[in-house]
Parts: sequence; structure tokens; C-alpha cells
Amino acid sequence: MGHCYHHALSSVRKWGGQAEDYLPLHKWFDESKEITADFRHRALRHHAQGIFELERTFGATIALSTGRVVPVRLIGEQHVLEDLGFIPSFADWVRCIRPAPWMGRAQPVHKLVDPFAAEVSADGATP
Repeated sequence: MGHCYHHALSSVRKWGGQAEDYLPLHKWFDESKEITADFRHRALRHHAQGIFELERTFGATIALSTGRVVPVRLIGEQHVLEDLGFIPSFADWVRCIRPAPWMGRAQPVHKLVDPFAAEVSADGATP
């Protein structure tokens, strides 16, 4: 599946209503295409936690134009299943990220900003 409109049409087939009832939810999943316009955008929201975030954003249910009420989580699961074939965890995505040296470079900022940060000398004692 590619475009949110097609996901919305699939939702209509499953739960009724009109494509416009579902478009905001399916657009939410694919907003990350603004960051990277290939399949990697899915790492941001296409996983179990993303589905729960969709529910926090839009509420537990939506009311369709027909009056029918549909659980938002089911719509999120439909979207991810159509794109990936299963619902991964965020950890599944992270395991696929190849670490680069810059990702782990932490700077000891606390030494620069905390006036009470203890200085430790070479012998391990505080001055």
C-alpha cells in the first residue's frame, strides 16, 4: 500500500463510512515522509508504540460519518499491517539501525554547566 488515501479506502471497505473519515489518521502515520521520502520514514510511527501514539493523539475511537464508532487502534493496526505485513515493535526497527561513531559521542556537558560538579583528579580524589 502506498498512499494514505488508499489506506482510507481500505478502512471504508472494512468499517464503512467515507475515506475522509479515516484520512487524518492515515496521514498521521505518513507525515514522517517529510523527513525521508522512502520506506525508512516508517521507523518513526509504523510499530506497536506508534499505534498507541495514534490512539493518544486521536482518542480511543472515532465516529464515522455514518454514526458508527470504530476503535482507533484497529485503524492503526490495519495501516501498519498493510504496509509491513506484521506489527513490529520499535525495538525491531532499532535493531536494524547500523550504529555509526557519531551516534555514541556524548559530551560531558555537566562539567560545563553544573557549578557543583565535582572535579576528580587523576588519583580519583576530589580537589
